[in-house]
Amino acid sequence: MADQHLIEGRAAALRIENLDTDQIMPKQFLRGIDKAGLAAGLLYDLRCDAQGRERPAFVLNRPDYAGVSILVGGANFGCGSSREHAVWGLQQFGIRAVIAPSFGEIFYSNAMNNGLLLAMLPAQDVAALMADADDPSRNAVRIDLETMTVRSAGVHAGFSLSARHRRMLMEGLDVIGLTLTQRAQIEQFARRHWDAHPWLQDVALKTRQALPAG
Repeated sequence: MADQHLIEGRAAALRIENLDTDQIMPKQFLRGIDKAGLAAGLLYDLRCDAQGRERPAFVLNRPDYAGVSILVGGANFGCGSSREHAVWGLQQFGIRAVIAPSFGEIFYSNAMNNGLLLAMLPAQDVAALMADADDPSRNAVRIDLETMTVRSAGVHAGFSLSARHRRMLMEGLDVIGLTLTQRAQIEQFARRHWDAHPWLQDVALKTRQALPAG
């Protein structure tokens, strides 16, 4: 099993500021009732033309960027509407981390709660990472959650995360999983609550059972 604290791989530079969630995952890919098949919609209008043909010049369509696991983006990455599909599509495409100077607030929360690392670095470090990503001989990025650092051929920079988000990423937990780490305390609180207020427990069920049948 790979170390949870390390994300290593090649990167692709997206020199687009204010890239919104509608661009990351267009509306026509939101019709499904589950998360399946969203990789095909990722950045669709940038990756494909009006006939659905891939644009050869777009970075994620180029053979030398096949299998990239890290995106380096412009400021305010993921702005716009709340759309978890944008996060799920990035993950299904194989993206494990996005590095940018800043992120849309709702997108940041959605990403971190789903295990997609977002690392904010100063603009000059992001520009240097993009330059490294453009050069196949220098395109290798290492993100270490233990030391909270990003390294590439030309960059060694630190970033910050909340303790909660860092723990979730390190331990592979989503929001529910993080909550369940406190299951014993939750159950203990519930027992104390019902012992002190027994008349409040299962009120709806008891009311339904008291109603005449039919």
